[in-house]
Amino acid sequence: MKTMIVAELSANHGHKIEIAKQTIKAAAEAGADAVKLQTYKPESLTLDVDNEDFVLKGGLWDGERLFDLYKKAFTPYEWHAELFDYAKSLGLVCFSTPFDKEAVDLLESLDNPIYKIASFEVMHTELIRHAARLGKPMVISTGVASAREIEEAIAACREVGNNDITLLKCTSAYPARIEDAQLSLMIRMRERFGVKVGLSDHSPGSMLPVLSVALGGVMIEKHLILDRSIGGPDAAFSMDINEFAKMVRDVRMAEEALHSDADINESESTDIAGRQWARSLYASSEIAEGEKFTEQNVACVRPGFGLHPRHLRDLLGIPTKRKYRKGDRIEEP
Repeated sequence: MKTMIVAELSANHGHKIEIAKQTIKAAAEAGADAVKLQTYKPESLTLDVDNEDFVLKGGLWDGERLFDLYKKAFTPYEWHAELFDYAKSLGLVCFSTPFDKEAVDLLESLDNPIYKIASFEVMHTELIRHAARLGKPMVISTGVASAREIEEAIAACREVGNNDITLLKCTSAYPARIEDAQLSLMIRMRERFGVKVGLSDHSPGSMLPVLSVALGGVMIEKHLILDRSIGGPDAAFSMDINEFAKMVRDVRMAEEALHSDADINESESTDIAGRQWARSLYASSEIAEGEKFTEQNVACVRPGFGLHPRHLRDLLGIPTKRKYRKGDRIEEP
């Protein structure tokens, strides 16, 4: 199965729709399969208050009020229809992450094909039910979620008859460190919860996306920015166009390396050309017709085009059926 590579636009538009469209075009040119928006208003996420609880401490946005951060980052609702249409015109799947019921309703009016639930919304089961009841594929990031919260999110989907669920392994740090990835959890989540898995990645480079393909990931999500000079809350941990294009190439090569319709063949090598480096049985000296094979006239040497070495013991002491010159392949018994 081809891994869906998703370019996350998020806040990387500098509040200019033309930059958003240029980024979507660049995603298509870089080989992305889909582009994802985030659909919210600041009041969808938090309160406009100065209470200390609502001020971020540490990290990339230290000292920033939550409301102010989301005001900088949101994508205006009035852009959505144009961005959806533009992405589709370029052959991209366009979908979004809603953060409240109003956002879900807006997206459904645009025929949003996939609903993504952000890791910080995993515990918002009412939102999950509201989206899942529409019967579209559900993609859920797991960054800050406990096992119980993941179970509850999956249950919320299944309660309304939606079983098309993909969990994305996510480290909710901005940027995330590669050593904190714990990608082996992808396998455990697939086995424990009986769902598809993928990766939402905020780390630098392509290493984790490539590894996620080897672990059976069906989706990779990475933030994309035209140029980090645009700035914005997500610029520091977003890939630029060249980095994103390289990631796409790396992922596709990983898929090629993993993909094979062949099974291990019990009787023949799957690498015929490589047989020149294997051993097989050859006449090491001239052998007359009727003369017995011995350790002195049969050698187990490279290349591998003669009789398989497994037959050597059975061959010794048997009279030849024909004459052999030195270097002839042994073709008996």
